[in-house]
Amino acid sequence: MATDYTSQVTTTADADRLDGLRKLTHILYALYAVHWFTGGITALIAIIVNYVKRDDTRGTLYASHFAWQIRTFWWSIVWFVVGGCMFVTVLLFPVAIGLWSVLSLWMLYRIVKGWLYLNDRKPMYPDEQF
Repeated sequence: MATDYTSQVTTTADADRLDGLRKLTHILYALYAVHWFTGGITALIAIIVNYVKRDDTRGTLYASHFAWQIRTFWWSIVWFVVGGCMFVTVLLFPVAIGLWSVLSLWMLYRIVKGWLYLNDRKPMYPDEQF
């Protein structure tokens, strides 16, 4: 009598893949969380990994987390540059400091919210298909 292990192997392989994606997403949130202490180097590493592994997350809840992280990164770059342009002018220097402060709080909010949703195994954008 032959035993068919095909469904068990597929289920185990899929579960292992999802577990690996979950661990990777935790690591990426950690890299984003410490970027303030590394001069942004860990955020650069995280965004590269986001783009390299994004196809692996398609059809999973982790795709929404990757999209969340990528959007957070690029919007923070945009507002950091806007603040930098303000910083070089003497009159807008205080506005730049305020902008960067708000940007830091916004990024912290996005990292914490994303990490909490990941911990609860919830997608970031429940209505969107990734």
